[in-house]
Amino acid sequence: MIPDVSDHNDPDQYRAIFVDHDDHSGGTLDQLRRDPRITVIDECRQQQAALRTLVPAVDTEMLDEPTRWAYYPWRRCLVHILGPAAFTRLRLDRNRNLISADEQRRLSTRKIGVIGLSVGHAIAYNLATEGLCGEIRLTDFDELELANLNRVPGTVFDLGVNKAVVAARRIAEIDPYMKVRIDRNGAVAESIDQFLRGLDVVVEECDSLDAKVLVREVARARRLPVLMTTGDRGLLDVERFDLEPARPILHGLLGDIAARDLTGLSSKDKVPHVLRILDAAQLSPRMAASLVEVGKTLSTWPQLAAEVVLGATVVANAVRRIGLGEPMPSGRVRIDVAEALDRIDDPLRNGSALPPVDVPIEVHTEPTRLADILTNAAIRAPSGGNVQPWLIEASDDRINLRLATTCTTTMDVGYRGSAVALGAAAFNVRIAAAAHNLTGHVQWSRGDEGTPLCGTVDFVPGSAPQLAELYEPMLARETNRLRGTSAPIGAAVIDDLRDAARNEGAELRILDGRAEIETAARLLAEADRIRYLTPTLHREMMSELRWPGDPDADTGLDVTTLGLDPADMVMLDILRRPDVMAKLSEWNAGAALGDDTHERVTSSSALAVVSVRGRRLTDYALAGSAVEAVWVRAQRHGLAVQPVSPVFLYAHDDDDRQLLSPDHADALGDLQYAFRRLTGTERDESLALVLRLSYAPRPTVRSRRRARSGSAPQYG
Repeated sequence: MIPDVSDHNDPDQYRAIFVDHDDHSGGTLDQLRRDPRITVIDECRQQQAALRTLVPAVDTEMLDEPTRWAYYPWRRCLVHILGPAAFTRLRLDRNRNLISADEQRRLSTRKIGVIGLSVGHAIAYNLATEGLCGEIRLTDFDELELANLNRVPGTVFDLGVNKAVVAARRIAEIDPYMKVRIDRNGAVAESIDQFLRGLDVVVEECDSLDAKVLVREVARARRLPVLMTTGDRGLLDVERFDLEPARPILHGLLGDIAARDLTGLSSKDKVPHVLRILDAAQLSPRMAASLVEVGKTLSTWPQLAAEVVLGATVVANAVRRIGLGEPMPSGRVRIDVAEALDRIDDPLRNGSALPPVDVPIEVHTEPTRLADILTNAAIRAPSGGNVQPWLIEASDDRINLRLATTCTTTMDVGYRGSAVALGAAAFNVRIAAAAHNLTGHVQWSRGDEGTPLCGTVDFVPGSAPQLAELYEPMLARETNRLRGTSAPIGAAVIDDLRDAARNEGAELRILDGRAEIETAARLLAEADRIRYLTPTLHREMMSELRWPGDPDADTGLDVTTLGLDPADMVMLDILRRPDVMAKLSEWNAGAALGDDTHERVTSSSALAVVSVRGRRLTDYALAGSAVEAVWVRAQRHGLAVQPVSPVFLYAHDDDDRQLLSPDHADALGDLQYAFRRLTGTERDESLALVLRLSYAPRPTVRSRRRARSGSAPQYG
């Protein structure tokens, strides 16, 4: 049959058409060679000459093998080439001995399927180029678009053509003898079983999560190994269902989930599943930062040609191992080029790392003396990041509280946050004293060279029933970060909270209107974004977190107390990374960094803002007593309490804001001004703390407290 050159754009054409030599006048070959619309390439003599130079020498039979003419309709091109045996011998000669001749023959019997022809295009091309199979099957339902050309090795001439066809054509152009079959359905239940039938290896590169699971379900049933590369840091996943037919899909990272369970899920619902597969903590900084921006400044996750090609290289090596029966167990590995380049070694220099130092764990015992009871009450007080910025000296009739300047953070501008914590500790001491028939009077002073603030509480016998009744609630006081309900708080409860603050010399403002709460949520979320993007603030924030498996610590915040859902917990692995934050800051991005705060605040019943007249540390200490009084009372009324104080809370002026975040000082000033207007805070007032109030179940884990030597650690 004479090929119709007018069909060069036929989307069904993806194989070269072999045209026999025809000595008859007007034969197919002559007709094609005479057609001015067709380009004729005849380098066959050069190929034959090169064949004769190979070592070891090829046999006579191969030298005498008839040559062929291959016509490529989509290119309108006719090419004269060696016969199949000679062509393969010459084309793959440079593989030896990286792949021996015997290994090449064994690999030529393998059948490989590639599903998903964006990343899969480069993989299929690599497999064909190295001659790692004798048959390759390709499936994709999608057509090539311009946005694919940053990583798919197609051209503008391929736009609008099915991706499987584009890949098949490119393979045909390097080896017209290779058997290629295509399927335009992609990974769908109706055809995937037929597609996989008879294969030796499956390479899965679908974008759809349910398709990934579907492919593995069928491959596992057929006991076929599955390979997948992810375009970030050269990640390769190997699942040897041929050797482990009961192996969990995707290494069990998704749990016991089937393809049908994933169908119809929203993009947000799929996020935790995708991040579990990707292992968010191991993503490159740029990729991790980009995931934060998907749906904000990016339409979808990015991919680079270099990473795609790297993945194709890794897959080719894995296919070769499986095809040759070499060790290739199930699991995952990263071939990180960037990391390798960061570790570039200079032979002129040598270095060595110091061995890690073991830190002994202190053993505590329960306290028994009254002084210790009072001390333990003091250390139950809240403090920013649970840093517990106090030094405590106690006897049965006096307790001294000194501000520890070593237990501070950048947000603790001028030790004002520490002064609030010290004031809360003093209030707890007064409660504990009242419960033991003592009254306590607190005297605050500016301190000395060693500390900027001191508080002395002297005790005398006496009765203070209103404080005494708060003893058990004080011991039960906790930070509740669980998302609760926004049920309204009764007027009587709000009046009681205001009275608690006034009794300690402070003021309490309640924001409980939905418009007020929404505005506050927006301001606090943007302040949190700045906290994430400021290196010092981010480092200190993350250093406060205690993760499962971390050594026991009596300070900081257990991540399990944060009340995060699975998706947020996985995302936290990204948010804790300074390299990711640096990228987001560089891009002036990261709007999603404040989403958690926004959601928590808008789901609350109210915000409680404690303020005090004056700006001295002694004023902040008085406000701290009010904070603890409000907190204990609120929890006694069944409310869940969580501090949501913004970065700018303790800043008094431009210099303070510059110290907090040099790159975002002006933005912090604008946010602080807007927040003070929202709360109606007057110029001579200082904000002590912002509390989120809601109705929520009790948390299951409480923060640890650093104990005095010889006593047990406390929780609160």
